Amino acid sequence: MKLELHKDLETKMNKTIDALKHEYTTIRAGRANAKMLDKIRVDYYGTPTPVNQVGAISVPEPRTIMISPWDKSAMAEIEKAIRNSDLGLNPTNDGSVIRLSVPVLTEERRKELGKKAHKVSEEYKVRLRNERRDANDSLKKMEKEGEISEDELKKAQDEVQKITDKFIKEVDALAVAKEKDIMEV
Repeated sequence: MKLELHKDLETKMNKTIDALKHEYTTIRAGRANAKMLDKIRVDYYGTPTPVNQVGAISVPEPRTIMISPWDKSAMAEIEKAIRNSDLGLNPTNDGSVIRLSVPVLTEERRKELGKKAHKVSEEYKVRLRNERRDANDSLKKMEKEGEISEDELKKAQDEVQKITDKFIKEVDALAVAKEKDIMEV
């Protein structure tokens, strides 16, 4: 039973790490990346719709993102959504496609994005700690119900802490790599 709880905890924490990696792809680092647009929602016939569902997104050059809307009437809404986002990109429309030029990041913008990446990593550490707390609560409940002894509870909680420490180190490593990526000129 304890082993299953530990496996479940590792599975949950792996999902949290995957979510963090996805979150990091939406923070731009001076290079064009189609995933930067993942959080942007376009008002498409009154429904907030992800950009990738209203058009094809491609990266023809390292600093250019191109959006080819399937419905040309949605172009104005796509442009508006991008302008209102926190990406700091200015779309240009040639009538058939929308181009986004990803400018070289200024030192100030790099520091700002570095802080954002750090804040995101802290949020994910909190998620990991919440998962640890839930696992420990389950273990305490098991002990209270007589399923495990006090010694087994202590050993299981130590294992939960080891698992948590491993994943927090992984978050720290990802954060350092992302901040390095952002600060790279």
